[in-house]
Amino acid sequence: MSTFPQPAADTDRTGTGSAHRATPAARRAALLAGVALLSLLTACGNGTPQGSPKTLPGTAGPASGGTSASASTNSTGGSSETADPSTSAAPSEKTGTGTGAGTGSGSASASAGSAAGGGRCHTSELRASVGRNDPGAGQENFPIVLTNTSKRACTVRGFPGAAFVDASGKQLGPDPRRSPGTPTTVVLAPGHSAWSGLTFSNPEISGANTATPASLIVTPPDERDPLTVSWTQGKVPVSGNASSVSLTVVRPGSAP
Repeated sequence: MSTFPQPAADTDRTGTGSAHRATPAARRAALLAGVALLSLLTACGNGTPQGSPKTLPGTAGPASGGTSASASTNSTGGSSETADPSTSAAPSEKTGTGTGAGTGSGSASASAGSAAGGGRCHTSELRASVGRNDPGAGQENFPIVLTNTSKRACTVRGFPGAAFVDASGKQLGPDPRRSPGTPTTVVLAPGHSAWSGLTFSNPEISGANTATPASLIVTPPDERDPLTVSWTQGKVPVSGNASSVSLTVVRPGSAP
């Protein structure tokens, strides 16, 4: 009975034990592989949402850039393709009203006068003269008369320029001051006149320093070229007390 072959039975148990010990290792290896695969899949899944928003700044850029370019174009008037028609018309309107300085009603009057009168009178179309003195209250008052010598109607508006000069052309005294007054557009038909009042205190009364001019230089309103008129009215104040000379806006006619 005691002679059963025990070593063979021991061998079987050893093999069986080895197989049981290998099974947990295989399971752990499989588990680790599964975890690794899951991590890889998770990383790939997280990368896709992160990559998509990267296109948003690129698409927003041109939109903001286009808005800025449009604003810049509008602010500078832009091309005729993008400019607002009402904005495009504004410069023409300003140019039209710019020919007549002053209030809105004056500008409208200037535009109407320009249309009726054929535009501003130029120096070459005018003749200047000095009318008769109309003294009063210690003042000397002379009308400076501008007569249209052209064959077309034209307009004058505002203040002329004036200066007393000696025989060599040197100015005597300061520039005249402008008296308060509202400019109006005067339409001059051929041969018709407008006048501006030139006024100064009588130097014998005021005690101002005087000089006797050879000429009075007259520049029509809005013109640069002057007209020369011989001065035959005696002494004028050039410095000191009450030596100021003043001018009024032009008015229709040839005398006050």
